[in-house]
Amino acid sequence: MRDAHRFATLAVHAGESPCPATGALDTPIYQSNTFVSADADEMAAVYGGEKPGYMYTRYGNPTIRALETKVAALEGGGAALAFATGMAAISSAILGYVKAADHVVAQRSLYGGAYNFLNTKLPRMGASTTFVPSSRVEDFEKAVQPNTRLIYFETPSNPVLEIVDIAALARLANARGIPTIIDNTFASPALQRPIPLGVTVSVHSATKYLCGHGDAMGGVVIGPQDYISRLAHDVIRDFGGVISPFNAWLILRGIRTLHLRMPAHCANAVQVAEFLARHPRIERVHYPGLASHPGHEIARKQMSAFGAMLSFDLRDGYEGGKKVMDRVKIFARAGSLGDTRSLIVHSASTSHRAVPRDQRLAIGITDGLVRLSVGIEAVEDLIADLDQALAF
Repeated sequence: MRDAHRFATLAVHAGESPCPATGALDTPIYQSNTFVSADADEMAAVYGGEKPGYMYTRYGNPTIRALETKVAALEGGGAALAFATGMAAISSAILGYVKAADHVVAQRSLYGGAYNFLNTKLPRMGASTTFVPSSRVEDFEKAVQPNTRLIYFETPSNPVLEIVDIAALARLANARGIPTIIDNTFASPALQRPIPLGVTVSVHSATKYLCGHGDAMGGVVIGPQDYISRLAHDVIRDFGGVISPFNAWLILRGIRTLHLRMPAHCANAVQVAEFLARHPRIERVHYPGLASHPGHEIARKQMSAFGAMLSFDLRDGYEGGKKVMDRVKIFARAGSLGDTRSLIVHSASTSHRAVPRDQRLAIGITDGLVRLSVGIEAVEDLIADLDQALAF
C-alpha cells in the first residue's frame, strides 16, 4: 500500500480526538435528534450557517462529522458527506451535478442500483444517460455531447471487474470542464485514491470495506468543499438520506482496521483467483491481479493492490452457477461484499435476474458468472471449499 504508515495513522486518528467534556478516548455516539443553543442569537447563527454548531441531526451531528472528516482525509478530498446507504450517496452525488435537459456519460458495467438510477430514474427528471460499451477512454470521449454535465464510472467495476484508466479519463473530463464521479467501493481508499489522480468526486458504499464487518449501512461522498456544502444544503436536507449516529460510529470503528484488513483480503484473493484460473470447470476469471486480465497493467499503475473482489465464468452455465452456490460450505450465500467473511453470489439468478438476458450478456454477465467477495479466513480453507463445490 502506498504511504502505508501515513494511511494507517489517518485511519486510526483522522476526525477523532478525546471528548473535551469527559475525556472519553472513543468518539461518543451522539444519539440525539436535536441540539440546544445557548440563546436565540446563537440558534439563529447556527441555523443560518454563520456559526459552527449543531441543531438537528439531519443537518449535522458530531459522530457523523467525525466519520466525514476521517474519510475525506483518507481519500485526499476537500470534504465529505455521509449518507444512510451507498445508493443514497450515489444518487445524491449525481443529483448534485445533473438537472433537467442535462446528459450523463456512464460506464455500462456498473453496480445495478447505479445503472437503474441512471437508466430509469434520471429520464423521469428530464435528464439522459449514454452508457459506454467498454472501459476505453476513447469510447467515453465519443459519448460526450454538448450538454454532458457528468461522467460516472467504477473501477474495478461490479461484477465483471472492468478497469478504467482513472487519470486518463480525468484528464479528458477536466479538459472539457466536465466533473467526474467514481464509485471507489471495490478498492477502498486503502488501495486506490482517485481524487489525487484528477477525479472530482469519489463515492463509497461505506456498508462494504469501510465498515468491514457487515453490521452497518452507510454511504459517503467525497469532493470539493463547495460541492459538498451544496449537497448538504440542497440535497441531503431535502431528500433526507441521513446516516444514523450509531451506524456512523460503527463505520468509524471499522475504518480503524481498514489498513490491516485489506492486505489480508487481497492476499487471499490473489491465491483464490490463481486457483480458479487453473480449474477445468472455469472458462474465465475476472480479477485484475491476473496478468491475463485486460486491465492488469492499468490496475497495477493506479492501485496499490488488486482488491478482494473477483468473478468467474463457469463452463456449466446457469445451472453450474447455482450448483456451486448450493455446494459451498464456508462461503456465505449473500449479496453484499467487503465483509471479513467470504461471500458468494450467482449474478444471473439473483442480482441481475430482472435484467433481460441480452442486456446482461452485453455487460459481460454470463449465465454462469459467480462473484466472490474474498474474506480474511485461512486461504487454504477457502480454496478447499471452492474445490469441493466445483466437484460436481
